[in-house]
Amino acid sequence: MKVFSNIEALVACVGQEVAVSDWLTLEQADITRFADATRDWQWIHVDPARAAHTPFGGTIVHGFFTLSLLPYFLDTSVKIERCGMSINYGTDKVRFTAPLPSGSRLRARLTLGAAKALEAGSYQITWHVTFEREGGSKPVCVAEALVRLYP
Repeated sequence: MKVFSNIEALVACVGQEVAVSDWLTLEQADITRFADATRDWQWIHVDPARAAHTPFGGTIVHGFFTLSLLPYFLDTSVKIERCGMSINYGTDKVRFTAPLPSGSRLRARLTLGAAKALEAGSYQITWHVTFEREGGSKPVCVAEALVRLYP
């Protein structure tokens, strides 16, 4: 976990890789719960028998499930002391660049791309996020995540 004393200390790191999260294993039960929550039961995610006959050899994690783990990876990798509130503002340039098979281990690389000053000491932060599969040759997802930080 990378700890910053305040928002300004984080802002000073624009252009730098700030943190790399720990690995998180995504099992079929996790994928099924996500499918149930979002009502996205596309068979490549939830039917292991059918998915076994695809080039993937089994089920794969929903792309949006991968992306939805961003708050978890941020929360477990970066701490900003004296930050009163953090809210998701949106995402830009999201791409799902490789499959993430069930049972894979996933982590996120977090680079601070930009920090735009807003009112009263708050900032809009742009995180360049690369989601990596352990042993994978390329990222499974890349995205720009916009987060607003308030003192």
